[in-house]
Amino acid sequence: MVKLSVIVPFYNVQQYAPDTLKSLRANAREDFEFILVDDCSKDETPEILERAARELPGAVHLRHETNGGLATARNTGLDAARGEYLTFLDGDDWLAPGYYAQLVASIEQLGCDFVRTDHVQCTARARSIHRVPHGRRGVVMPPRDVILPADRSTSVDYAYAWAGIYHRRLADQGLLHFTDGLRTAEDRPWIWRLHREAESFAAVGLLGVFYRRGVASSLTQIGDVRQLDFIRAFDQVIRETAEDRDADKLLPKAVRTYCAIISHHLGSIERFEPQVARKLKSLSAAALKRMPQGVLDDALDSMDIQRATRLRRLRRRPVSAEVAA
Repeated sequence: MVKLSVIVPFYNVQQYAPDTLKSLRANAREDFEFILVDDCSKDETPEILERAARELPGAVHLRHETNGGLATARNTGLDAARGEYLTFLDGDDWLAPGYYAQLVASIEQLGCDFVRTDHVQCTARARSIHRVPHGRRGVVMPPRDVILPADRSTSVDYAYAWAGIYHRRLADQGLLHFTDGLRTAEDRPWIWRLHREAESFAAVGLLGVFYRRGVASSLTQIGDVRQLDFIRAFDQVIRETAEDRDADKLLPKAVRTYCAIISHHLGSIERFEPQVARKLKSLSAAALKRMPQGVLDDALDSMDIQRATRLRRLRRRPVSAEVAA
């Protein structure tokens, strides 16, 4: 029986993949498998992974013939995974030695559906610890109980799939797969669905994932049209939350978060290519018109004046029928 499946997508990360793979080797155990998904890389990543498939204990090497993006690559790994527990890692991040053994021990001790962990963010030589925004550590709770309040950062805003471990029953229930084809913000509908539909979770103060920020090839650093997939991602959050039994309580949080993300992108619009910046404005204006308008009014009233003014101005922008759809 495989105890843990680790799903690791790679795409054009030849500079970082050796460190990632070295850290996996320092976490290897005879009942762990490492599913290495090459998302049709064009650099030397495929050769690095072919070597790892021979040398890394528990390695399973899969390759896409066309690039599908992070969500699709993770789904490929999920479909191949055999473990009692599952977790994720990105191909440019790395781990502390022995971290996965501690992670498995934590979820087995707690006996819940999933566990969320802290992580270390690495930007160049700087290191900073980022905590799950949930104060009760090692306490099993219903995850829907920690979605709120709307005006504070909560566990659904800490949307890193690799910052945790998940019982296989969640995959069997269809809760671990990502929306296929999403190029960015793929973790957002995923984490919301997990918190609405899973039965139990806990947060633990376990550090072991080192998250590399500022990577030139990362979508967070590239101002092209793929960044705009956050619109599709948050439209899905709103749509699915509106169908929830507690929609009246949860929608204010979903709408306010969506508004905050739109405002964030508008506030740094200069990093986008000109045609993408124009599309960002038109798609965001249409998104505001699709939101429940009463909930949106309340969300804007609760925000600071700068963000609220920016969004109200955008809300008044005319939208073509094609964009609105």
